Formats: sequence, C-alpha cells, structure tokens
Amino acid sequence: MKMCYTTCFLIALVIAVQSGPIPKTEEKDDAFAEAYLKKFYNLTSSTNKGRFSQMSLKIAEMQKFFGLTVTGSLDSNTLEVMKKPRCGVVDVGAYSTFGADLKWQTNQLTYRIENYTPDMSVAEVDDSIQRALQVWARVTPLKFTRINSGIADIMISFGRGSHGDAYPFDGPSGTLAHAFAPSTGIGGDAHFDEDESFTFSSTNGFILFLVAAHEFGHSLGLSHSSDPGALMYPTYSYRDPKTFVLPADDVNGIQSLYGKNTGPDPNPVDPVNPSKPDPPPVTPSACDQTLVLDAVATLRGERLFFKDGFFWRLFGANTVQLQLIKSFWPDAPDNIDAAFENTVQDRLYLIKDQKVWAFTAYDLVSGFPKSLSSLGLPAIVKKVSAALYDQSTGKTLYFVDNNYYSYDENKKKMDTGYPKRVENGFPGVTGKITAAFQYKGFTYLLSGTRIFEYSTSTKKVLRMLNNNYFLKC
Repeated sequence: MKMCYTTCFLIALVIAVQSGPIPKTEEKDDAFAEAYLKKFYNLTSSTNKGRFSQMSLKIAEMQKFFGLTVTGSLDSNTLEVMKKPRCGVVDVGAYSTFGADLKWQTNQLTYRIENYTPDMSVAEVDDSIQRALQVWARVTPLKFTRINSGIADIMISFGRGSHGDAYPFDGPSGTLAHAFAPSTGIGGDAHFDEDESFTFSSTNGFILFLVAAHEFGHSLGLSHSSDPGALMYPTYSYRDPKTFVLPADDVNGIQSLYGKNTGPDPNPVDPVNPSKPDPPPVTPSACDQTLVLDAVATLRGERLFFKDGFFWRLFGANTVQLQLIKSFWPDAPDNIDAAFENTVQDRLYLIKDQKVWAFTAYDLVSGFPKSLSSLGLPAIVKKVSAALYDQSTGKTLYFVDNNYYSYDENKKKMDTGYPKRVENGFPGVTGKITAAFQYKGFTYLLSGTRIFEYSTSTKKVLRMLNNNYFLKC
C-alpha cells in the first residue's frame, strides 16, 4: 500500500527592501518558472501547444497564493518569490488539511527525541519540543506523552544530508526541516537539518520552538496556509517565543480535524489567569470596512501600512504584500502607535507607548530603543497617535489625538507655539489623527476609517477617501 506523506522545508525569509525595475525575462528564468510551477502548482503542459496559456494560469494561481498582483505574467516580483528557498509541499489556500483520513485516530499520542543538536543544550531542546507540541494541545483534545525507547507516533531527530528518508537535506541556509503527515511507519515523524543553526530564543539562528511547532502541524495533518500570519505559512518568520499564541487560522485548521479542547489549558500562556487565555490573533483584512490602521510610513519609496503585528507593503506597480512586522524587523514591537521615515537620515522610526525604535533598512540603529522624550517631545506626552516627516520643511509632526507638535530637525528643538489643534494647522481635517504620511506631494491624515487628502500648497482638503483606498481591496 502506498503511504501518503508530505515534507516541509522551512526557510528564513529573504527580504528585498527595494524592488527594482522589471527585467527582461531570460530563457533560464522561463525554464526555472516552468519547473517551479510543475512542482508546486501541478503544471502539466510541456508542449508548445497550450504551454503559454497553462503557464499564465499557473503563474496567476501562484501570484494569488502569495498575495502578489495577479497578472499571469512572469514579472520580477513573481520571479523573486519563486527563487526564495521554500517548503517542498504544494501550496494551498487558507488553512488546509491533507484530508479527513490523514489524521490520528486517537487523541493520545507519543513522541520520542532520538538525538540532539549540539547547537543547544539537552534541556533547551527538550523544552522547545515540549512547548511546540503544547501549542497544538492547548486548543485540541490531543495529549502528548514522551517515551525514551521504542517507536513513538512522532519520532524526532536531527540529521544532515541523506538521513534515512527520500528527502536529503541541502546544507546550511536552505531547508530547515520536514515532517510527514499521520500514517503508519514514518508518518508523523519530524526531521531537522543539523546543518542549520538552531537556537532557544536568539534571533541569530532559527528558533527551534517555532520550526518544530510548524512541523508538528504537518505531523498532525495540516498542510500549508496562504495566510501570512499563520504558523503554517510556508516560510519561516521570527516571532517572540515567550509571547507566541497560535493564530486563528491554525486554530481553525487543527480544530477541523480534532475538535476543541474542552478541558483545562495544559500550559496556559498566562499562568496567573489561566482561565483567560490570550485570544488567537487574526490576520487583518484590507477589505474590512471597519479597519483602523495603527500607523502608515514610507520606506525608500515604498509605503507601509501597519495593523497589529502586520503591515501591508506597497511597492513596484501597485504590488501589495501583507507581512509580519517581525519578519522584517525582529527587534521591532507589535501593535505600534506611530511610524515615520526621516529621508535625510535614511531611518524608519517606530513608536510604541513610551519608546521609539529606529531602523536603517531592517537593522536596529545602535542605542535604540530610546525614550519617547528623546524625540524632543515634552514629558507630558505619554503616547503618540501618529507622526510624519515633512521633507519640504524639515519638520517632524507628532500627533496626539486632536493636537500636534512640530519638531525642527535642523535646529533639533520643538517649534514654539505648539501643541496646536489639528484643525488649525490643517483646515477641514476633523477627528483624532490615528495615522499620517506624505505621498507625491500630498499629506494624508487618517482618522479612524477616514483618510483626508490634504494639499499643503492650497491648505485645503481635496478628497475624503475610505480606509482601504491605497490597499486596493
């Protein structure tokens, strides 16, 4: 009987801060794309007749999965994504399972750690594996028991190159691990590439807890998700293991197989208040008419729209991608209050509560985070709701609900006469300012779900836009 299985190869997300012009598609790129689509999107046509139309359909399918602009053509952004190291499982939409028959028929599962990586202590590996399994036990009736000998349902091992199955690892900085869907024999087992650098909590390497939690999702019957906020998204993204909560997409997926956990949380995120677990985070939708953005900023020609732990990245020919904040900036906070780019300094500033972070590209500037007062704001300001840097005046504006301050970056001091009411400085703009940015000579001030398009030359509001005007819902 043929055994059903899957393998998953997680990778570190390679980030391009700027997108270049669309290059001429060369024959080797075309051949690469064809091989990619055959492997991950079931492209079957290899003859000249019908090849172009089939390629176009499959490219469009791939673009839709990764949140790219759907054109059906092999543009530079699409090729960039195709060339990233990635998982070996075919792509699917939203949460997905391997099928109702590919699940464990019992809720009592065993696991065994066959060997250890020298990258971490034995205690750290044990703890990482145990917590990764509890990610799934926390939301289902599944119970995991460790055994130290014999054959377990989930056999866990570290190896390099050819390591005993049909899927050899590829050395450092490529595939991280793979796991097999529930079945007899090798089913459920998880293998980790010893050539990678695994860590307990450091960002200098791949956090074993995160890699293992993803792999165990496959071990339990989940395939990949197209939700970039999901643990089961094909690529590796850093998240703080101390505060990790399984996202809603993954919760829905695993509960579709095993149901909900009706008993007590085996390892509550908040041990002080175990009866009040953190709700699973939901990936924001650009089509949500009630969406209130946390902040908006520019970065080297791109526009960034922040919400919770995510941001939409707009670049190129209106290409929009939803990303995790920590996939670009591991040192950044989630749920930021304000953001702005100082183009003279080539820095992106992120503000949350009483702290400010500064980044050059995706590197944290030495000495940050700093206090909010380091921006020149008076001590009475405890929270900033929006900020923008005005290139034409060299001023940084800090909004505190209905008021704003003006800081002169050249003189390094706050302008006199501030704070002012927003409506006095921007006639026609009303409400509390929740985000702000400048683009193509216009100032955009967001107040809840409304966007004011303001002309600084005429000092008039030109248009009122809805909250997803730029996100192209």
